[in-house]
Amino acid sequence: MFFGITNIWAYVIGAFLIILLPGPNSLYVLTVGARRGVRTGYRAAGGVFVGDTVLMVLSAAGVASLLRSTPMLFNVVKYAGAAYLAWLGFNMIRAAVRSWRGKDEPGGHAEAAPDLADPFRKALTISLLNPKAILFFISFFVQFVDPHYGAPALSFLILGAICQFFSVVYLSTLIFGGVYLATQFRRRRRLSAGLTSGVGALFLAFGARLATSSLG
Repeated sequence: MFFGITNIWAYVIGAFLIILLPGPNSLYVLTVGARRGVRTGYRAAGGVFVGDTVLMVLSAAGVASLLRSTPMLFNVVKYAGAAYLAWLGFNMIRAAVRSWRGKDEPGGHAEAAPDLADPFRKALTISLLNPKAILFFISFFVQFVDPHYGAPALSFLILGAICQFFSVVYLSTLIFGGVYLATQFRRRRRLSAGLTSGVGALFLAFGARLATSSLG
């Protein structure tokens, strides 16, 4: 046992694989990095880091148990999160359509990128309006914390730090990969519009999936 953590290497492997799973957070960071560059990409990543940290703290404090015992509260957060993801997806698709049409309109000035203003706030909102993430954190963390350990807060802190380390490495890879994509976007407007619309469709799918999710 390591500071109240049981089987820490199993947790490390599990956290690494979980971070690699695609989701709205990582997809949004990739999009921002590709369209706005490294600096703005890290602003979006910062929103993800803060949001995940808040969720970890809330999970350790028992908020996940509150959501489980209060289905109405879970549904309110769930539908708010689904609506926000759908709204982001719709805006991305709308911006992509404008960009595509602007290519063929004489003198047209298409909107080259979706609305990515204040990426930190948007990434933070995406993270926080996801009750399934809260439930996931608590169901995953508790498997590796010894209930008899005298300082469980330290155990959660170490587990959270490991998870955030993998998140920093993964999102950094996406951001710098997005810079390469940005070069391709600038050269090929229709490629940019097509990929942006695809990302928008994925956000709509994430919203639909969250809206139809359950506590189980």
